[in-house]
Amino acid sequence: MENITTAFPFSSITPLDETSANTRDFCYEYKKPVLHIVDYFSLVVYSLAFLLGTIGNGLVIWLTIFKMKKTVNVIWFLNLAIADFAFTLFLPLSIIYQANNFNWLFGNFMCKINSMVAFINLYASVFLLTAISIDRCASVIFPVWCQNHRTPRLALLLVIAVWILAFMLSLPYFVFRDTIHCYDFSLCYNNFEFEESEDIGIFWHKATVILRFFVAFVIPFVIIVTCYSVIAFRIQRNHMTTSSKPFKVIIAVIITFFLCWFPYHIFSFLELHSTYQDDGYLFEELRLGIPLTTSFAFMNSCINPFLYVFIGRDFKDKFWMSIQSIFEKAFNEESVHKDLKSKTKSTTESQII
Repeated sequence: MENITTAFPFSSITPLDETSANTRDFCYEYKKPVLHIVDYFSLVVYSLAFLLGTIGNGLVIWLTIFKMKKTVNVIWFLNLAIADFAFTLFLPLSIIYQANNFNWLFGNFMCKINSMVAFINLYASVFLLTAISIDRCASVIFPVWCQNHRTPRLALLLVIAVWILAFMLSLPYFVFRDTIHCYDFSLCYNNFEFEESEDIGIFWHKATVILRFFVAFVIPFVIIVTCYSVIAFRIQRNHMTTSSKPFKVIIAVIITFFLCWFPYHIFSFLELHSTYQDDGYLFEELRLGIPLTTSFAFMNSCINPFLYVFIGRDFKDKFWMSIQSIFEKAFNEESVHKDLKSKTKSTTESQII
């Protein structure tokens, strides 16, 4: 079995036939990893995703919590931002791991958590996008019912259900993620090895890839495409007039999600097939393709906030109003004098008392 050097929390490559001799061979593959130009490109992308993702999603979270009315749409976008923010917050672990020639420095528990958070982000994001599409479809088909029952409280309950489901589906990546010590370095990888039988490990390896593809990609996108097709048909048939801004934001988020994640799912199947071949099938293609497709997946978490700001009118208006307010308070001499005057007054009163 060929082993492919990988730094990603998503990788499924694992030495299933890990006897002591094979373990030594496995470690030897990683003893002197040669960083390809694609790996350096990935490091740049990971770093950009971290900086833009934490700042961008942090701003969206701040705006939706403190500056915007808690509507159903705001609850959807807030939770999308939370999922992306949590993921980008862990990106420095992967950056350091790859920059350090795939030497994992953070222990077994953080290896597991890093992978689990990545997949919680994947599942939560796609489930939220699916819920948004169903919500908008219901608003068009059943406007009277939605007017009476479509409340922020109901949206919050659905969001809680989404997070619970995403957490449960991500548990296998916590269970099977493991570290192996090879000479003077450690590797963080997916360990599907079972002492009882190698076939059990192969089953779980294939099951996680197939389940992820259908549950986190195929089924949600069939629902999403169906919902928006129904919406487009009803709007055209009834000549309905509605604001296109929220519609454009959601369509842009969905298209971005598809372009960022579809290549990763394709390479996951290629990687799965190559793992159990003895002839090094697609070894070089995967060695170059996996870092690239994983980079695209990482970038999805930092693109969404910019879609909200530059396409969504509500986010755009609140963002610039907040920025303007901050600068006005910082540079307005009158407000500075008032603050100093109020502080002096309170200090004098405290001294008198």
